[in-house]
Amino acid sequence: MSNTRLRIATFAGLLFLALLVGATAGWGTLAIGIKGAHDTTLRNALALAFACTGLAALIALPWRRWRWHALGAYLAVLVPLGVWWSGIEPANDRQWQADVAVLPYATVKGDLVTVHNIRNFDYHSETDYTPAWYDKRFDLRELQGVDMIAVYWMGPAIAHVFLSFDFGGDDRLAISIETRKEQGEGYSTLRGFFREYELYYVVADERDVIRLRTNYRREPPEQVYIFPLQGEVDNARRVFLEYIKRINALHERPEFYNTLTTNCTTTIWMNSRVNPNHLTFDWKILASGYLPEYLYEQGRLADQGLSFTELQQRVHVNARAQAADKAADFSRRIREQPAGANLGEHEASR
Repeated sequence: MSNTRLRIATFAGLLFLALLVGATAGWGTLAIGIKGAHDTTLRNALALAFACTGLAALIALPWRRWRWHALGAYLAVLVPLGVWWSGIEPANDRQWQADVAVLPYATVKGDLVTVHNIRNFDYHSETDYTPAWYDKRFDLRELQGVDMIAVYWMGPAIAHVFLSFDFGGDDRLAISIETRKEQGEGYSTLRGFFREYELYYVVADERDVIRLRTNYRREPPEQVYIFPLQGEVDNARRVFLEYIKRINALHERPEFYNTLTTNCTTTIWMNSRVNPNHLTFDWKILASGYLPEYLYEQGRLADQGLSFTELQQRVHVNARAQAADKAADFSRRIREQPAGANLGEHEASR
């Protein structure tokens, strides 16, 4: 090998090592800072020490004399960190917030699915509510379709997305994939990368999971859009049963939520893979606010005769949900289009 090629190969190898050390050092520092010792001073000291070890390894890389000593020292702290990290396990027996305290599950007998612990809280405000849960039997033969609900509160790129299964009339079951938070715990996108939250399927009455967002959340306010999906009913049944399978699995064995890989949209996509014509993975699945537009582009939304902007305006439900409030036919009323409705009555958030 010529000297030039050797220098190029050496540079490429050192660059790869630098990227590897930098990435693992950043991850490890955050992991210790978020999930480390309960004592704040000790936790911060350990995170700083790990960061300094990684930085020393990076600085030593160009110097042949010190390179392998520094990398050896870094591996000596990285390996125990990996062992500690692998031992962090999810649990179902923590002190949970009331809205996620009860795990749903289902029993399946042929076409009949009995869903237990469907949430239907009576809200007085976002944080003041009377907990209520009920069981209900659904017949798969009566499943008519699926709606996708997209909730916006911080611009066009970010949305919380969940599904609602239509069994006819007012029999709809909403399932929202969220974090299971402990008492006093808030949500953090960053912490969601570091095994901070368990994965939780909110199985709820629409009067709970939609009305909470349209009628009670104020800081910031949330805008809710209900997009009817189009496709074969058999596909909807397969997805519903896959949801039930995952709900029952989490009831028996908890899993961690992950901001990137196991969130509200990626998990929907994973569940939809039971269908032969499931969507190809796309960046708009990660940038969840653009998922409705992606489905529109793929011909998966009903009312494709409208432009996407017109469709989005039509399916915005905040005003109708606020008017319906606690009505028994809440689900029907939020989907009704007023006679002579003007598509321009609401300027879409996107």
